[in-house]
Amino acid sequence: MLAEAFALHQAGQLADAEGIYKKILAAEPDHFDCLHLLGVIFEQRGDHAAALQQIESALERSPNNALALHNRGNALNGLKRFEEALASYDRSLAVRPDFAEALCNRGVALYELKRFEESVASYDRALAVRPDYFEALANRGNSLKALKRLEQALTSYDRALSLRADHAQTHFDRGNVLYGLRRFVEALASYDRSLAVRPDFAEALCNRGAVLYELRRFEESLASYDRALAVRPDYFEALANRGNTLKALKRLDQALTSYDRALSLRADHAQTHFNRGDVLYGLRRHVEALASYDSALKLRPDHAAACHNRGNALYELRRFEEALASFECALKSRPDYAEAHCGRGNALYALKRFEQALESYDRALKLRTDYPEALCNRGLALQELQRLDEALESYDRALALQPHHAEALSNRGVALHQLREFEQALKSYDRALDLRPDHAEAHHNRGNALYQLKRFGQALASHNCALTLRPDYAEAHCGRGNALYALGRFEEALASYDGALGLRANYAEALSNRGLALQELHRFGEALANYDRALALRPNYADALMNRGVTLQELKRFEEALASYGGALKARPNDAQVHYNEAICRLLMGDYARAWEKYEWRWDTEHLAQGRRNFPQPLWTGSNEIAGKTILLHAEQGLGDTIQFCRYVPLVARQAARVILEVQKPLQELMSTLAGAAQIVPSGDPLPDFDIHCPLLSLPRALQTRLETIPSETPYLSASQSKIRAWRDRLGNRQRPRIGIVWAGNPRKEVSAAHQTLDRQRSIAFDRLVPVLQAPNCDFYSLQKGDDAVRQLHDSPLRRRVIDWTEDLHDFSDTAALVENLDLVITVDTSVAHLAGALGKPFWLLNRHNSCWRWLLDREDSPWYPTARLFRQDDTRDWDRVVARVQAALHDYVGSQRIG
Repeated sequence: MLAEAFALHQAGQLADAEGIYKKILAAEPDHFDCLHLLGVIFEQRGDHAAALQQIESALERSPNNALALHNRGNALNGLKRFEEALASYDRSLAVRPDFAEALCNRGVALYELKRFEESVASYDRALAVRPDYFEALANRGNSLKALKRLEQALTSYDRALSLRADHAQTHFDRGNVLYGLRRFVEALASYDRSLAVRPDFAEALCNRGAVLYELRRFEESLASYDRALAVRPDYFEALANRGNTLKALKRLDQALTSYDRALSLRADHAQTHFNRGDVLYGLRRHVEALASYDSALKLRPDHAAACHNRGNALYELRRFEEALASFECALKSRPDYAEAHCGRGNALYALKRFEQALESYDRALKLRTDYPEALCNRGLALQELQRLDEALESYDRALALQPHHAEALSNRGVALHQLREFEQALKSYDRALDLRPDHAEAHHNRGNALYQLKRFGQALASHNCALTLRPDYAEAHCGRGNALYALGRFEEALASYDGALGLRANYAEALSNRGLALQELHRFGEALANYDRALALRPNYADALMNRGVTLQELKRFEEALASYGGALKARPNDAQVHYNEAICRLLMGDYARAWEKYEWRWDTEHLAQGRRNFPQPLWTGSNEIAGKTILLHAEQGLGDTIQFCRYVPLVARQAARVILEVQKPLQELMSTLAGAAQIVPSGDPLPDFDIHCPLLSLPRALQTRLETIPSETPYLSASQSKIRAWRDRLGNRQRPRIGIVWAGNPRKEVSAAHQTLDRQRSIAFDRLVPVLQAPNCDFYSLQKGDDAVRQLHDSPLRRRVIDWTEDLHDFSDTAALVENLDLVITVDTSVAHLAGALGKPFWLLNRHNSCWRWLLDREDSPWYPTARLFRQDDTRDWDRVVARVQAALHDYVGSQRIG
């Protein structure tokens, strides 16, 4: 019967074999073989406890039976009682040292006890007995893998598979070793061979997905995880890894779902909480991301990457102090964590602790020299510290490592902008935009550079691009407003500033610039309110204080304007524009004692700096002796300025100096009639030798001019007698008063928007002079130059009322000769007014409300020109009222003139 039972047992007919064993035991309870083999059947069925009990009963009959001791070890292994199993195998081997199966299974027990070296040794003893022992070779590979001796493990698996090529588990294990060796293509082939044998091998499908992920074959990776989950829907690792693949595919919502399913199975898995946080961060759900990182850290407080990424989430939430603490937590776990040093720098930068931020970026770069982000952010910190050349160097190092780093290129442009290298900045922005056309900040910053280059239309287009990409970009709305302002489109500029303030109500720059637009629209009260709102936000905001001063000056609240300029200078003591504005205010008020000194700041202002002459010879300030020296007096600014201030040339000559006068070419011949100049040189011609120099508008300072000491004797210029006679002959006998008229200035479109604004304010459309031109018993002669203004005359129905011979006026000596033959000149504030005054000819000045400083305040006369009569706009700024007063005055004037 025993032989029959054993045969059935070997054939796998366990129930039949069991029945016979029990029959024998019923007759012979102490039958060793039946007791032992019945235990083996229980072990084969996985009932390890019953197997152990049965085999131990057998061993009571035969304590030194090697096979029974071996099988007892197997039962103990199954019960995870590995130390006892090991002892049982050792007893078996003491009886039978060459028992290969006992040596192999002993290796398994040692493996489970993590005694891997001993495990390998046990397998090696088994293989010494049976070199073709498949299980020993396969299990030996597992122990070698645990010892990270991956190449040896691979050899062991290969030997095993040479014996049994169809063993799915060993192909799987071999794939894992190849994965560890980063031989991903070979690992994929091993997993595929495993699956060819066992298509429902969920672990192989899962690990195959991991290999495909490493090979960046993300769609195939996803499919492999899905196949694993079709076999095992509750397979945590497949769900977690599937989330990673979906994240790589930027299918973040689906990745989040996969992580959530995984965590529903294993809520205590720190890495999956961490990965979930990264997905939420990518979805810009920063509060939820923070909660996920916190869950990861609760499970693994030393998870440095979770601390780091938590810091990033807090940074995005603008919780910078907490972000800083989180980055520092990461660095406690990993002091060599370069990214955490960089993140710490970002938090410190946001907290305006720029020196410390710089130190953090430097630490990151010490750990990782090839770190372009740290170099880029380091550049930002250096910019804030005004170490602009070093910032540029940092950006250039970042770009050497990563030439396509759009952020570094954009930030480099900002540094160049701060260095006033606007063309170079523009090139940097353009390179950034070639790489990232959707880089809104680069479009905006490009607009700022174009603005500085006075390419306002292009600046507007750049800001528009930024706003197309980011409609909520407050800075771009403000930049767009600046471009529109420069283009003279003030209502549109106002709307842009409103757009910026709608997004950020406390945007001081937008409030200040909005004030400028309102000022141009003559809405001065509103402008003032905007400056005050800006200053409530930033009390030391120099630009707002300066612009407020300009508005107060427009409102003729001069003492308040001076106080506002004073506040601006406390904030920025060396701001040339503020000093210049104060000078203009004081000149208007007639406070020449302080005004002329302040007026010297003009050379450092943006619109006049380019006219500064940097001679090696010293500047004459009035305190240095010039007797016996040659002094160069040189023109600056406009033609009218030269005509007004050349009156000082005789005064300088009286100090026993030889005077060389450099003037604009159109004035050269006229200036030859001026006393005191030894030589007249047109601008642009080579200058003769001189010892000292002075610009014409610095002469009042040098000579300490006060209101009561203005050298006002006229005429101090004259036309040549031959030209006067030529015009007298052309005009013929004087039948009635001859009136010269000028209605527009020179717009000089190439210069600043401020100058163009002033030109619009001082100029009058020709047709608005109709009431004056209708005056009877007088003749009108045009003295107007400039194509646009002359066209107004030619297009007017009154063109025959005005005699226009201006095509024959080639320079100011020609104009002076014509003026000498006229009785009166009526003009807006242009060089012709100064010419008439310098010739001693009566002239009436149509003066804008915000008068040029030289005409002072609330006067109808001028201490500079005794023959002047001023007709000022009132607070309405209405030219028609001025024209009406001129019409009435002209009626009286014509009536008082006697002809002949």
